[in-house]
Amino acid sequence: MNANDTPLPPGVADDLQRGLHAMGLDTALAPPLLAYLSLLVRWNRTYNLTAIRDPREMVTRHLLDSLAMAAHVESGTLADLGTGPGLPGIPLAIAHPQLQVTLVESNGKKARFLREAVRQLGLGNARVAESRAEALDEPGAFDALTARAMDTLAGIIEVGGHLLRPGGQLLAMKGVYPHEEIAALPAGWQVAEVRPLQVPGLAGERHLVVCSRT
Repeated sequence: MNANDTPLPPGVADDLQRGLHAMGLDTALAPPLLAYLSLLVRWNRTYNLTAIRDPREMVTRHLLDSLAMAAHVESGTLADLGTGPGLPGIPLAIAHPQLQVTLVESNGKKARFLREAVRQLGLGNARVAESRAEALDEPGAFDALTARAMDTLAGIIEVGGHLLRPGGQLLAMKGVYPHEEIAALPAGWQVAEVRPLQVPGLAGERHLVVCSRT
């Protein structure tokens, strides 16, 4: 454990282990995920990286929620737009060492945290792009884009669509089935599928909306 690690309250590790098991994920992911959570809790006291303060709530609403899409993106290149403190990008990078994750974040404090997290966790498959998505000059560089709480589907495509390679996919994490957003997709884009996601301990619906160019 790093000397700077913040001790997590009792029950956090058990919550995470149970959640990973329920989702069919390797419980060996727990130690690096807990190291990330500890770092996030410590930095959050000063930098307000997330409105959620309770570490046990972070397990459900940040770690497990991010990992709900782990089965749908296992390799290749992924840009996580407006990643904030690294969600879902860092949990996905931890779960899939063969996935190359670019954490796109324009907020300086959050980008500073992301660089420190990538360094401390030894994530050789993650890098930080301190930039707005629309200003990231890497056209066609990514197999997949994701955005967890960033914008509508049309909004995400407007700022990040240029980053997708031909045949690439937008993997947008949504709550209830987003009928109106799907209806408002820009010309040239289609929904390939909408997959319900199960997040242990999380009330309410979650869906992964997969979009691609027509």
